[in-house]
Amino acid sequence: MNYELFIAKRIIGSKAYKSSVSAPIIKIGIAAIAIGIIVMLIAIATGLGLQKKVREKVVAFNGHVTINSFGTNESNESIVPISNQQKFYPEFNTVEGVKHIQGVATKFGVIRTETDFEGIVLKGVGADYDWSYIQDFLVEGQLPAYEGTLSNDVVISSYLANRLGFKVGDAFQTVFRKESIDEIPFQRRFQIVGIFNSGFQEIDKTFMIGDLSHIQRMNKWEQNEVGNFEIYLDDFSQLQAKELEIRAQTPSFLDTQNIEEKFATTFEWIKIFDNNTYGIIAIMIIVAGINMITALLVLILERTQMIGILKALGSSNWSIRKVFLYNATYLIGLGLLWGNIIGLALLFFQKYSGVLEFPNAKDYYMSIIPVHIGLDYIILLNMGTFVACLLMLLIPSVIITKITPVKAIRFE
Repeated sequence: MNYELFIAKRIIGSKAYKSSVSAPIIKIGIAAIAIGIIVMLIAIATGLGLQKKVREKVVAFNGHVTINSFGTNESNESIVPISNQQKFYPEFNTVEGVKHIQGVATKFGVIRTETDFEGIVLKGVGADYDWSYIQDFLVEGQLPAYEGTLSNDVVISSYLANRLGFKVGDAFQTVFRKESIDEIPFQRRFQIVGIFNSGFQEIDKTFMIGDLSHIQRMNKWEQNEVGNFEIYLDDFSQLQAKELEIRAQTPSFLDTQNIEEKFATTFEWIKIFDNNTYGIIAIMIIVAGINMITALLVLILERTQMIGILKALGSSNWSIRKVFLYNATYLIGLGLLWGNIIGLALLFFQKYSGVLEFPNAKDYYMSIIPVHIGLDYIILLNMGTFVACLLMLLIPSVIITKITPVKAIRFE
């Protein structure tokens, strides 16, 4: 029988233990661990949630990897056409993990009304376009269907709709320049069938989604020519590796660019949240550990006579240290239990109610504070906190080796 565990259980279950001098300090130590785990869970869940939401918004309108011509400049307008008669289209079967590929093109234009005008980029999409990625961002109307015949239906952002006073069902004129500035520009009349709001102003204030055939006709392209290809992957974490594989499977006259390179500033910004999260975790573990060290020291000093008796009966220093470490393990576990219950309850409440919002939605590209609840980081966080606190408690338990049986038994 493990007599150290037996003694630890007796100490924990005794009424004297619960009403002793150390009881309030022990409760403070448990509360510190519980509060620490709550703060860490919230920091990780909100940090990951924000990163995930920003990635989803950027990827939804651009894909994970873009294939374009080397002749394409840094602007948002498609200049050099690419034939869709490629071995990787319409299905990129040669690279595992590619979910979808679609051909698109973009062209600058100016929306004109009787009282105002606004510069936009028409993003032309075809029958192969996967609307499911932006379905969640649709706030009014419906998504168009382009089945090969020329369609004037477009989807615009709520940002543009508010600036120009548009609503679903309205029609408007858009002007597109020709290759020569001396020529009369193209004019196209579009009708709004849907309005989206990604919350990502860089996208909302720029793009309008319409039929690819319009751009093909204005640029005098063939029906099988597009501006670039957008590729969606199954796993974002494999972005860099999959881009290299995709590049190896494309012709030499085509170039690839992943979404992190295209929106480098945005992705650098969201990576800062990782550093903040690591800092919060480190501080919370240190605070919880210090409180537990204090609680264990008080507990040891309170049980000095018992330690002396156990030594007199032949117990080793390590055996007695194990008694108090078992005790500390119970206290840490209790703190983790309450911390997880309260922390996860708060996260689930926010996840399904969305009651908490950012004070300045524009800075975070969304209004509601997102949370991402994952079993993997919850387990790792609890294990890491438990092990870190337990290792920190090995230091104060050394005081047991300094207690001599003669002095300890005389203590009373």
